[in-house]
Amino acid sequence: MMSREVVAEFLGTALLLYVIVGSGIAAQTLSSDSAVQLLAHALIVGLGLAVLILLFQSISGSHFNPAVTLGFWREGSISGEKAVRYTSAQILGGLSGVMLANLTFDLPAVSLATTARSGLGLVLSEAVATFVLVLLILALVRIDRPAAIPAAVGAWVAVIVFATSSTGFVNPAVTIARAITDTFTGIVPSSVPAFLMAQLVGAYLAVLAVKALYPSRSNQTANA
Repeated sequence: MMSREVVAEFLGTALLLYVIVGSGIAAQTLSSDSAVQLLAHALIVGLGLAVLILLFQSISGSHFNPAVTLGFWREGSISGEKAVRYTSAQILGGLSGVMLANLTFDLPAVSLATTARSGLGLVLSEAVATFVLVLLILALVRIDRPAAIPAAVGAWVAVIVFATSSTGFVNPAVTIARAITDTFTGIVPSSVPAFLMAQLVGAYLAVLAVKALYPSRSNQTANA
């Protein structure tokens, strides 16, 4: 039987991808202006993520992201075994959420994306955005401010969706899942490995940074 924490990670990640893909499809449907589409998408994803973090934070810590889980594991807040269970739930949840979003817009449950997202600039932006995301979460836990995480993370994600060249994937589970939707938010499978590597490097550097900048670790460990 799956633990409540694993179920929360699965559901939270599934609903996050449902919001990401659904808001992208809706944005294209409602406007032909690409700037308006991206701005609306950014705001909805940021707000949706904040709500989902708040909903599941007391159960699993609301990671919804293997990069965040990696950060907590390397920082010493959770065990390797828990990190594996969380990551598995996040990836499966992400794929499920994309399929559900596709179906609700009368699209095939799975359709491989054809939008290429390659180039040094996009990969570098993923590393930087993921670095800040993981650093933000770990820092707020270290200074005993977990209640600020939903709003802070939601705001940062909304910013990077609009402000980065990659549109801010910052999440390996999100990146993998978005390869199976040929819509506004899709990413061609061949572009996925470089994004994943950048995200994991960003997360690892964030762990080093939080240990240097916030050496006194709070007793609060994000429900780990």
